[in-house]
Amino acid sequence: MKNVTIADVAEQAEVSKSTVSQYLNKRYDYMGEKTKQRIQDAIEKLGYQPNIVARSLKQKSTKTIGVIVANILHNFTTEVTRAIEDVCHTSDFHTIICNADDDPVKEKHYIEMLRAKQVDGLIVFPTGDNKDLYQKMLDSSYPVVFMDRNLEEMDIPAIMLHNEKAAALAVEHFVEKGYRRIGMITTSILNHTTPRKERVEGYKKALQKYDIPIQTDYLISVESQSVQAELEELLHLERAPEAILAGNDLVLIEILKFAKLNGYRIPDDLAVIGIDDVSFASFYVPAITTVAQPTFKMGKAAAEMLLKKIQKQKTENTSLRFEPTLMIRDSV
Repeated sequence: MKNVTIADVAEQAEVSKSTVSQYLNKRYDYMGEKTKQRIQDAIEKLGYQPNIVARSLKQKSTKTIGVIVANILHNFTTEVTRAIEDVCHTSDFHTIICNADDDPVKEKHYIEMLRAKQVDGLIVFPTGDNKDLYQKMLDSSYPVVFMDRNLEEMDIPAIMLHNEKAAALAVEHFVEKGYRRIGMITTSILNHTTPRKERVEGYKKALQKYDIPIQTDYLISVESQSVQAELEELLHLERAPEAILAGNDLVLIEILKFAKLNGYRIPDDLAVIGIDDVSFASFYVPAITTVAQPTFKMGKAAAEMLLKKIQKQKTENTSLRFEPTLMIRDSV
């Protein structure tokens, strides 16, 4: 069965090949409705499929971007990538989403694979351990934007939250409610992930602001699967914390699981605030106080910045920080 070509569609619709080409590229502002309908009918009758590869070579664009996320299980990641896809869809771009699992090897593989597929640009939640690849993209003026994390030594713009302020908002709310023994649990900061480091720093600065001693026992940084075991030890200290700040949504889930399994009442036995406004926060019993990120605004900003770079529009090559919002509910 031979491939159906533009020439076949043009013959069927009784128009020129250039008219079909204009229709396929949506350049039909001055094309009559009957002509458009004949072309559409011909495409459907013949089963014509445009040759995307050939079109990409001709236009020097695949109309596709890659998004390499650190961990697709995060609520933040889901909402950000949805916003990126919305912007790209509106601009007639496609998105390919890859999950690196915070693994530099997987991230390297995906960067190389997506560039081999000639995607027009990348939005990356960087692991930070592939600086040679990031630098190669910079050296070749390849369009790239970082999301959620930055590398100060790399001249790549990043879209991020004011992470220190996010942690400070939580600590301040705890203090306002009368808590002084305030702990924090975050996923591992061993790989120097920007938001985790900054949130820990914000937690420490807020404690200092209120003359609360920083107790190393109260600050835990582990992988999410170890949170419950660490929390067990923490809450059996002679002077255990009365309140816990969860550094992200995965930690919050582990804390809530632990509380339920071990009969801890929130907030009577343990007050809790989570950074990331998870979908269940408002209807969990009790409703969970969180610090929300403007995820859709952040994803939209990243996509718009990348598309401007791809289209060589004038744009500031500077990072953007977004404001967190304290969502006060019943867990404090």
